[in-house]
Amino acid sequence: MEYLILFAVLLGMGLLLFVKGIWDRRRQRVYMQEKIRESFGRPGERKYEDGETEGIPRYFEKHREGFSLDDVTWNDLNLDMLFLRMNTTLSSAGQEYLYYMLRTPCFDLSELSRREKMIRDLTREEEIRLKLQMLYLDAGRTGKYSLYDYLDFLEDLGERGSLLQIGLDLLFLPAIALTALNPPLGIVAIVGLMSFNIATYLKQRKVIDPYLTSFRYIFRCIRLSEKLTEVKADFLEEEKEKLRVLLGQFQSLKRSAAFGMRRPGNGGSPLDLVLDYLNMIFHFDIMGFNRMLKQVRAHAKQVDGLLTVTGRLEALIAAAGFRQSLACWCEPQLEKESPAGKQDGNRSLFLKGLYHPMLTDPVKNEIEAVRGVLVTGSNASGKSTFLKAVAINAILAQTVHTCCADSYCGPFVRVMTSMALRDDLESGESYYIVEIRSLKRILDAASQNGPQVLCFVDEVLRGTNTVERIAASTQILKSLNRPGVCCFAATHDIELTELLKEEYDNYHFEEEIEEGDIRFPYQLIPGKATTRNAIRLLSMMGYDDSIIRAAEGMAARFAKSGRWTDV
Repeated sequence: MEYLILFAVLLGMGLLLFVKGIWDRRRQRVYMQEKIRESFGRPGERKYEDGETEGIPRYFEKHREGFSLDDVTWNDLNLDMLFLRMNTTLSSAGQEYLYYMLRTPCFDLSELSRREKMIRDLTREEEIRLKLQMLYLDAGRTGKYSLYDYLDFLEDLGERGSLLQIGLDLLFLPAIALTALNPPLGIVAIVGLMSFNIATYLKQRKVIDPYLTSFRYIFRCIRLSEKLTEVKADFLEEEKEKLRVLLGQFQSLKRSAAFGMRRPGNGGSPLDLVLDYLNMIFHFDIMGFNRMLKQVRAHAKQVDGLLTVTGRLEALIAAAGFRQSLACWCEPQLEKESPAGKQDGNRSLFLKGLYHPMLTDPVKNEIEAVRGVLVTGSNASGKSTFLKAVAINAILAQTVHTCCADSYCGPFVRVMTSMALRDDLESGESYYIVEIRSLKRILDAASQNGPQVLCFVDEVLRGTNTVERIAASTQILKSLNRPGVCCFAATHDIELTELLKEEYDNYHFEEEIEEGDIRFPYQLIPGKATTRNAIRLLSMMGYDDSIIRAAEGMAARFAKSGRWTDV
């Protein structure tokens, strides 16, 4: 009787723990659901694992074709920071596709229209969007490495078969039979086989464990895809049909995954412990892994297809959230043809209420660029930020179909920049060499077929002396004034405004100095800069009066004679 009571007590405690576990998981899920609901329309703020951001570009690198933003442009515009702001995805597939989308402008109006429709639907249908996000949360991330890294690592394993494991398992049959004839010898044979299998098992597990992450994520993507096809939403029918076609080719892979994805100690229940020992003795999971390896290699194209469809959908959820996080945004008006009346066959670019998406309290500007634009002004007046705002909005228009402006109208463009350059210490190249290489790649792109080149140059040829800089800058900027190219350039060299007045429209930023203090309105003004305040700013910063007077004297003598003299 006492044993029955003890058994009932233990059973009751077990049931209580089981129910509590279910309750805790349900509470955690409700908490995460509300957190995800509240985070929609807010900038991405999550913390990344060490090295995780290095794996995010892998999908882009594997699918890079046609025009994409090169590394110089991506780094000049600090688009890593914009990506992190936009990245509210919950899965590796989603964040990698979002990165790919930002680096690969789309020149197809019909595809951009499909993205726009999806973004609108995902914004409007909150409950469906939330259901999708919870599914992506379950799929999760791969950690430091991309799935494509793991798939590449699989090649290191070579060909693997399970004949050895099957043969060792079959030896247990004669060993068991031997125990009936000679029990001591049969037991020794069974123990020997078990000992040998456990030893070889531990050795092989050490080899395959690093690769199980990829298999688990593939399996989670399959589960995710199955769940997505069950979501009832008319606007998802196209994606669901693509997933159904792909899923039909994964049945054999799913069967292989039953044992192949288990990890020793992956659970604390008695059943998990029993399965661990069975795997050690009979190598069921090793055989499952070998079979999965063959299946993954055979279905690599289909795996890539799953990641593309699921990743694209979540990237558009992130795009919808980014749009809602902006204080002001608009849908861009993009056209392929160049309308009549535009110079050099170029379509003008018109932006109203333009601002940089990374600024918390931006000053809006507007511009219509029919030809090249030359921007002058003092340091910190807003020249570089303005150029970056135009470039980034041109990219956003052709990726997530969302602009940080009141209105955006323009052609499809290939955005290229030469702005935040630095010496290349590894190759030993000076700043000037790096700069002329950067400019040359823009000139080369301008001579190739494709959409109009929209290029941005900040302080052209700043790495050389004044005379040669102005001469070479004039000719380079003139060469960028051609059909199929629109160039925005910022400079301190006022001389260029006169030398390029036939090719470029002049704009400038001004600073205001009041009562010994300086203020930057950051407002773009038509025409060239007419004031020079660099020496005056030295005075405001407390430099010695003798330095100020000497500098003013030198500047005045140069303005009069055209020659530099110190006395």
